Amino acid sequence: MNPVDRRYPDAPRQDLVEELHGIAVADPYRWLEDGDAERTVSWLAAQEDLFIAERAQWADTGDWRRRVMGLLPEDVHSLPVFRRARTFYRFRRGAEDQAALYVEEDGIRRTLIDPVALDPSGRTVLEAWEPCWEGDFVAYQLSGGGTEDSVLRVLDVGTGQVVDGPIDRVRRSPIAWLPGGRAFYYVRRLPPELNPGEERYHRRVYLHEIGDDTPADVPVFGEGRDKTTFYDVSVTADGRWLAITSTVGTDPDTEVSLADLHAGPVRSPVLIPVDQDQPSTTRALIPRGTGPHDVMAFRTTDKAPRGRVVTCTPADPSASAWIELIGERSDAVLDTVTVLDGPAPGRRLVLAVWARHATAEVTVHDLADGRELAVVPLPGKGVITGVATRPEGGHEAWLGYTDHATPLTVLRFDALSGAVEPWQAPRLPAGPRVRTDLETYRSADGTEVRMFVVSPHGRPDRPRPAILTGYGGFGVSMSPGYLADALAWARAGGVYAVACVRGGGEEGRHWHSAGTGAGKPKVFEDFAAAADHLVDHGWTNRAKLGIMGGSNGGLLVGAVVTRHPDKYAAAVCLAPLLDMARYEQTGLGPSWRPEYGTAEDPGQFRTLLSYSPYHHVQVGTAYPAVLFGVFDGDSRVDPLHARKMCAALQYASTGAGPVVLRTEPGVGHGVRPLTSQLGLLADVLAFFDRQLGGLEKT
Repeated sequence: MNPVDRRYPDAPRQDLVEELHGIAVADPYRWLEDGDAERTVSWLAAQEDLFIAERAQWADTGDWRRRVMGLLPEDVHSLPVFRRARTFYRFRRGAEDQAALYVEEDGIRRTLIDPVALDPSGRTVLEAWEPCWEGDFVAYQLSGGGTEDSVLRVLDVGTGQVVDGPIDRVRRSPIAWLPGGRAFYYVRRLPPELNPGEERYHRRVYLHEIGDDTPADVPVFGEGRDKTTFYDVSVTADGRWLAITSTVGTDPDTEVSLADLHAGPVRSPVLIPVDQDQPSTTRALIPRGTGPHDVMAFRTTDKAPRGRVVTCTPADPSASAWIELIGERSDAVLDTVTVLDGPAPGRRLVLAVWARHATAEVTVHDLADGRELAVVPLPGKGVITGVATRPEGGHEAWLGYTDHATPLTVLRFDALSGAVEPWQAPRLPAGPRVRTDLETYRSADGTEVRMFVVSPHGRPDRPRPAILTGYGGFGVSMSPGYLADALAWARAGGVYAVACVRGGGEEGRHWHSAGTGAGKPKVFEDFAAAADHLVDHGWTNRAKLGIMGGSNGGLLVGAVVTRHPDKYAAAVCLAPLLDMARYEQTGLGPSWRPEYGTAEDPGQFRTLLSYSPYHHVQVGTAYPAVLFGVFDGDSRVDPLHARKMCAALQYASTGAGPVVLRTEPGVGHGVRPLTSQLGLLADVLAFFDRQLGGLEKT
């Protein structure tokens, strides 16, 4: 299809202008917000026809699917969860569509929950699971159609029978079992009839006793708090301490409350707030066997934006009583902290996981005085995805490790010997290796920013087709995890770059806050500078440079495309936020006010409007080719953002490349089956292949 022959679906422009805080705001495609309206459905059908016609002109998507499939690791394990004689883990064998939950006992492995067996369509996913301390029961949560709205049930591990549930209105709820396996704390939304129009909010922490009807569940925390508050809840293995962490929306600041369950009833525990000197991210770390006057620890950013570890006693958890155990580092961010019992009589250890420019380091400290005792050797410059230990204590820890060339591998660390060895390693795909380099460049204001570059040879030998991606929000770090699509692109002769821009968590709390609210435009400047760096240093040129991002990263892509349309040849925008004047009105928008600000405030509204991609589309501009990807089950970011932006660009752009919308049914914002993920990645790479050209596929 030649550009001159391309006919975009008819999308009438409304003469709709609203005055908000004294500013006239046009919204010509407001009608596309109603996804069920007849004309929207007709428009979407026409967009699907256009997408299929355009895709027919791209490189063979089946070839890209085979390339990505060939790079997917086989026999992938999650971190183990140990419960007495039983070990639980998720496992995906070969090309299975989803991982199933298994239990292993006496060398015999059994399948407990296989979402594909429950729903062969692949649209049901296992969102979360948690065995009780004794290992006799597992609370698990399934969702369907990509909505992430889960239903919670309890499975008897011995018989494989469901013995409790269903409990609805949960969304990957934390499960905090009490000893004995007869009750747990969890998080659930209030009934919708109590809060019409706000059904996705108003969460509470409840106590559920196995066998009780859910109306009998007792709310123990959350009354009177902000409707967007999220809760995390945990109970120590000995059942002594309950800890509840509260976070308003996506605000990084947390509140921690503790209850001594030995001193009060579990149905109405007396919760004591942990005072902090300043707003900060704080998490409780309570070793087993801790009494009111024994030492407990916190990981906190209080007075330490890169994180530190402090200790106190549950009897006095106020900040004035805190004693610093492990101090803040100037060169790394403290990620997670784990207590390890048992390496020597009378000694407890702390494993501290750090991120140094997004790559992991693990140090071992004495819990008594914080002294660093050792550094845990890791296979490369990657990331630790999690740490597991035995609840009864011991000298072992299991670490999830991955990097750009290594699929998720479970390592076993022995604190007695200091040895690290693979516990479960996936089978690596064969083929030529590629190089990953960490580059440093300067943003518009002189700030140093880092970027991972995956390439065939590790040097800019000539301008190659390049994909640049980033995120820049919510304190999420773009750590070096395994990316089959990045490896497929690099093995085909391309360059794949990941920019660690402000708004993420790569350099700590200040790095995140620098890219929030009024600082959000700094994120876009960092990303544009990453593109300039790739061009200026010979990795690529403008005609071969594509950009990609999803969710908040989709906002990033939309913003830089409308700011600098001449800098990019192609863009992929997945599940994006694009109408920032109205982002709070759909999906989980109200939860994101700490990140973006609110349109209700005049100053914050002006900031939102200053970069809102939908409102900065200019008629007669040669925009790059754009592929929008949305998922009709997405309950976080409403697809209306992409619909409106797609219509605006199709009307305005004079560029030769297409503007197309890919809508996928039955999936959502989060976990999806392998076949769906492969189809998406194949389409994305084929799109870039068509628009950027110049690959050396063999």
